[in-house]
Amino acid sequence: MSSEVRNLEPMALWENFADLNAVPRPSKKEEKVIQFIKDFGQRLGLETYEDGTGNVIIKKPATTGMEHLQTVAMQSHLDMVHQKNADTDFDFETQGIRMYVDGDWVKAKGTTLGADNGIGVASIMAILASGDIPHPAIEALFTVDEETGMTGALGLKGGLLEAGILLNLDTEDDRELTIGCAGGVDVTAKGIYGQEATPTGMAGYKLSIKGLTGGHSGMDIILGRGNANKLMNRLLYNAVNRFGLRISTIDGGGLRNAIPRESFTIVTVPEADKAAFEAFMQEQTAVLQQEYSATDPKLQVLAEQVETPSQVAKMDFTRTLLRAIYACPNGIYRMSPEIAGLVQTSNNVARVLLKEGNYSILCLTRSSVDSEKTDLAQAIQSALELAGASVEFSGSYPGWAPKPDAAIIQLMRDLYREKFNGEPDVNACHAGLECGILGANYPGMEMISFGPNIRGAHSPDEKVQISSVQKYWDFLLATLQRIPAKA
Repeated sequence: MSSEVRNLEPMALWENFADLNAVPRPSKKEEKVIQFIKDFGQRLGLETYEDGTGNVIIKKPATTGMEHLQTVAMQSHLDMVHQKNADTDFDFETQGIRMYVDGDWVKAKGTTLGADNGIGVASIMAILASGDIPHPAIEALFTVDEETGMTGALGLKGGLLEAGILLNLDTEDDRELTIGCAGGVDVTAKGIYGQEATPTGMAGYKLSIKGLTGGHSGMDIILGRGNANKLMNRLLYNAVNRFGLRISTIDGGGLRNAIPRESFTIVTVPEADKAAFEAFMQEQTAVLQQEYSATDPKLQVLAEQVETPSQVAKMDFTRTLLRAIYACPNGIYRMSPEIAGLVQTSNNVARVLLKEGNYSILCLTRSSVDSEKTDLAQAIQSALELAGASVEFSGSYPGWAPKPDAAIIQLMRDLYREKFNGEPDVNACHAGLECGILGANYPGMEMISFGPNIRGAHSPDEKVQISSVQKYWDFLLATLQRIPAKA
């Protein structure tokens, strides 16, 4: 499958992308891809080193005649989001991504593709390896753990880079020039709960919500897609009130930066209410499918009878927890009053796990306004603490304040108009980019982010557009030739 990807143009980029995607690279387990990139730089005879956090920096001198131009840092992250469909047999820690070409798109078989941010990494690799691409002096920065805490960017020390311009290759629309982004904070609630023997006369059911579209919890939050954790909670809340449903386990969602696509729970209902419960589930399925027909047309809600579990959560706790999750904000909290169409603050209820006397609820709260990020995180904390949970904040990172008058932004806006006879969309985004963090230690560095069309990032529907990669590549090479001279 990767052979047809390797034959795409620009071949140098796609060859490197295929090589990269053969290397397992989950967040926080990047040892293999770090070594892969270090070996790559050393084979080229370029200055290559790893910092104390795991970031890899490779430096390449300017091509002849371009030594007078400013040094440019080109930056992408090595890790990728690992998501797969429930029926896909795949081990992210040992297997390479199974890619294929579908018309104008490259996709993966039942898993995330890793175009986020693998296309950026492959682009930098292609330029580092090239013998015929004109460019100023390059400082290639490959960061780690972007997807689950941005610890690579947070750990990068000042003084390692000399560049006055940073090109971040992690935007997912080829019309966009991104000049600002949201910050974020992880909210983690944990607790214990009492269990008891399942009352007699109860029937066991497995409830499943699946087939939701999911997606990036920052970029796609504006699309109003269903959150499996919130939808499951809605079903459970109503069924507890109507049938006295008891909960044995809940297992919903996954990574914080992915909108949850699936949730599964084991419950019991009185044997005498089985027919009424199954009818209720059919009614609720129809309601949800109607509500989410535009955003999640493949939504499924299933109720399958299974062996009755031996233990269930105590009813007082069950009611309290379901109320707390119901009260927990999810989705858009506030739109920007200054930038049309920009989500300013949001929350993703990413993970709900309840099993064997322990439960946890994981959220990712984002905002381009730091004080508002804190306010929303505290609102979530308050709702979950009312259920008796212990709530902690971690992994906080700052947003990236736009500087629309920066020279690199003006240069690339004009270049886009010249090459593509159109107007670029110069904006801020609701995703978490590393530029805000990097700017803290490199405050004088001008920064901009751009990239090709990537759709469905952080979900198994992730795909990258082949023609858009060609457009982006041409734009990148033209930009490197227009870098201004040193002061």
